[in-house]
Amino acid sequence: MSKDEENIGLEHFGNYSYKMEIVVKKIRQSVQRRFNLLGFNITVDQWVILYYIFLHDGISQNELAIKTHKDAPTVTRIIDLLCKKGLVKRQMDGKDRRRFRIFMTDEGKKKVDIVLPEILKMRAQGLKGLQDGDLIQLMRILESIFKNYED
Repeated sequence: MSKDEENIGLEHFGNYSYKMEIVVKKIRQSVQRRFNLLGFNITVDQWVILYYIFLHDGISQNELAIKTHKDAPTVTRIIDLLCKKGLVKRQMDGKDRRRFRIFMTDEGKKKVDIVLPEILKMRAQGLKGLQDGDLIQLMRILESIFKNYED
């Protein structure tokens, strides 16, 4: 490959990286705007944590940070806020008193029941016009890029 071809590839990749970044920002802004409009009183980051707890009730804070790709202080801060809102609760781990497990409250489950249908509508809106093959290809590409940055 010539130097010009390498530069073109890097230039194009830079454009793709930028495009991915602004698409993610656009999605987050749209979701937050919808949350605000509907009076959900929750941020996108709080939703990510809340939904993951919903799926994995009793998860440890450390596991939650790893699985959601957020740093531990951010997860702690979000859990503090979700606890104040009465959506989740912390319980000391029965086997390791240095660890806490995070559980959904009934109020948290109600919040998920209200917010999740709106999330699904927004996802459908974002994927409008894409065929199944497009989505399979998109997921394959995103997984490849993600794995390339794992090291």
